[in-house]
Amino acid sequence: METDTLVAGTPVPSAVPSTTDALAPIWHPSPNFGPRRDGLKPSLIVLHYTAMNSAQEALDRLCDPVHEVSAHYLIGNDGTLWQLLLEEDRAWHAGAGEWHGQSDINSRSIGIELDNTGKHPFSERQMQRLEKLLDKIMHRWTIQPNGVIGHSDMAPGRKFDPGPRFDWLRLERNALAAPRGCGDCQQYVSQARFRTLAQAAGFSADIDDETLLSAVRLRYRPWGAGPLQQADFAPLTTQA
Repeated sequence: METDTLVAGTPVPSAVPSTTDALAPIWHPSPNFGPRRDGLKPSLIVLHYTAMNSAQEALDRLCDPVHEVSAHYLIGNDGTLWQLLLEEDRAWHAGAGEWHGQSDINSRSIGIELDNTGKHPFSERQMQRLEKLLDKIMHRWTIQPNGVIGHSDMAPGRKFDPGPRFDWLRLERNALAAPRGCGDCQQYVSQARFRTLAQAAGFSADIDDETLLSAVRLRYRPWGAGPLQQADFAPLTTQA
């Protein structure tokens, strides 16, 4: 019995479920993947920037068996969307780290790479394509907004993407990321209290106080500087 074989450069069918989609991604398969471990299914979506000079350069790297890295999707600066792996497969994108006390993020997540050096804003076309893709993935796998995180969130101090230029507020307004808190900042500045709030938000990695503060600021207050201050508590405080 003959089976259909997907060829690089052709649209890939939606992973789960198969649907007709005029905006289907370009199928560009990577050899860098494996099965998800322990029967895990995607409950997280991890966003990255490529930190490379072009989408083509990133595509080549993500599909090169020598480098042993991959992601499920890559979105170019012009909005072009490539799919490198089926969503059921385990990509090699997250590495060591944890979120809400859970490790092996690769087995728990879908990885999306964004064509960006980390030093310039993300384009409107790219953000629009990301929003559409997030909406589809979240519905396919019943992933909640608090399951959409940055690489820096789960690997603080080791990774810094999608970086200070990424518009997290835009995703939050569209229910594509967990809304930040808006609690009262007028409280005693306590490192222990800050760590408790950060851990409750998901930042559970075993890191020092300075690294934790940097990771939280990168997500919520990338312009923040200096020692811990009252404004750092607000985004971690439950909304009224």
